[in-house]
Amino acid sequence: MKLTLHRHTFGSVATLGDLFIDGIYFCRTLEDVDRKLECDGEKVHGQTAIPRGAYDVIIDWSPRFKRELPHVLDVPGFEGIRIHSGNKAEDSEGCILVGRDILNDNYITDSRNTLLGLMAKLEAVYERGDKIVLEVA
Repeated sequence: MKLTLHRHTFGSVATLGDLFIDGIYFCRTLEDVDRKLECDGEKVHGQTAIPRGAYDVIIDWSPRFKRELPHVLDVPGFEGIRIHSGNKAEDSEGCILVGRDILNDNYITDSRNTLLGLMAKLEAVYERGDKIVLEVA
């Protein structure tokens, strides 16, 4: 399975995007500020989106959230990057938040239900032993 994150709105507090599953639109995303780390941008701890690139994703236990969640592996300069629910940049420390709609430049809606739908799709693939890759563009 290929997840593709297309960032499209770059604000001073958050970065908004769209998440596609195997080329089909699935939901909106919200991340911390895109500081273009892949172009030698400077990371601000807890306030920076992950660099563009391709990453393997597994589903495993999150000690912070006390549940199984998608875990984005081997992100340069980051540890514990997850895809999870949340509505605004303050709910993320580099992680990717998912939601149904964009309310404003720093808020997405219906995040918990969106995550449930995403988890159902990811778990089905992961349980079959198929690989999940996230491409951040």
